[in-house]
Amino acid sequence: MSQRADRPRRRRRRRARRQGASRLYLLPHLLTTANLFFGFYAIAQAFLGHPDKAAGGIILAMVFDILDGRVARLTRSTSRFGSEYDSIADTVSFGVAPAMLAFSAGNLAVLGRPGWVMTFLFTACASLRLARFNVSSPRYRGRFEGLPSPAAAGVVASTQWFVTFLRDGGSAFTAPEWLVAAGVSLLGLLMVSSIPYRSFKEVDTGHPFGTLVLAVVALTLVVIEPAITLFSIGIVYTVVGPLEWLWRLGTRNPLPKLPDPAPEPEPSQGSTP
Repeated sequence: MSQRADRPRRRRRRRARRQGASRLYLLPHLLTTANLFFGFYAIAQAFLGHPDKAAGGIILAMVFDILDGRVARLTRSTSRFGSEYDSIADTVSFGVAPAMLAFSAGNLAVLGRPGWVMTFLFTACASLRLARFNVSSPRYRGRFEGLPSPAAAGVVASTQWFVTFLRDGGSAFTAPEWLVAAGVSLLGLLMVSSIPYRSFKEVDTGHPFGTLVLAVVALTLVVIEPAITLFSIGIVYTVVGPLEWLWRLGTRNPLPKLPDPAPEPEPSQGSTP
């Protein structure tokens, strides 16, 4: 009798576990959807002539892009579907939205066809960079190959905030249209380059107190003056990658490459494809 009485209880526990796992599986997708929403929001605000709001949408999309990957790994709910959905959202938020912001805020329409083409180059390079990230294995430990698309988008967004900060301080600074177009194109080319950029995924946690202090200092600076802090971080990260790459070429001290992944086995003759 006791075993029969325990069966419904066990079934209820199994059902509850399945429902809990299902909710955890959906959480990263919801965060990816938030990333996509803020990318769309940034595009809409760029069309409406609100560049600072568009920049804020891109920054929020970056936050949710970081969260969805972390949550997926913590909940062990990574999937091929999630990876593809994340890439689609990133194409909108970090490929289309920054290009539209640069085109609108930089007044690139006055350049005519070159303005359109150079802005589109950013979107095309971001899409190519995301596709390459999905299908290729990393060549160096702890490094991205090429400038990550969220970082490139962050440079565009933080530059807009920094220009607004200068103007609010009384400066009459106005970037020439050709300089904006050249900068956006350069960011696009850096995304599809083979220059290694640090990923910071393997942060040294051997000294957690020091790491915590650095995080608190960085957060404090962002809260006090986000325009200057985020712009400085973006420019330094973008420039340090090529400088380190050139230094390693000059000193003949290349990064050690990871071994090539083992090729997938060929399907046996007669097996179902």
